[in-house]
Amino acid sequence: MKKEFVMRGQTVSGGIETLNFSGFKPGMAYRLVEFSLFPTNLVSSHSEMAGSITASKNAMNSLNQDFNDEGLIGSTMFLGRVNDDYSSISIINDTFLITQNLLLEVRDGGGDTNPVNWQCKFEAVKMSGSEEAVTNYKQFLISDE
Repeated sequence: MKKEFVMRGQTVSGGIETLNFSGFKPGMAYRLVEFSLFPTNLVSSHSEMAGSITASKNAMNSLNQDFNDEGLIGSTMFLGRVNDDYSSISIINDTFLITQNLLLEVRDGGGDTNPVNWQCKFEAVKMSGSEEAVTNYKQFLISDE
């Protein structure tokens, strides 16, 4: 049986949230399986939003993402139009095992300062002692760059 949980919130455009994984159970890691955005202003003629989740020391500007950065583990965008057309796409590194805090950054691409609603779904993964040590070390190296 999969153990999944959701983190969700609303962040001002250009704002950064810390997704806190410190203090979770030893021997457990987490895998990002879903990352979605949703507008706060539904009467607007259009919405253009982007978000990024990183395991790095610094958050990544979600309007200018670099897929060469191994700390980038989640990327998403939402485009909505007045005639109910919308598109949303997410690219997730679901092989990355999370053991430390992450940084989430969202932007309203239309230049507005509207806050952005976001939701992330994670899956719990049990690890052996040696697997946990390697995973923690790998994430420490990424976040220490």
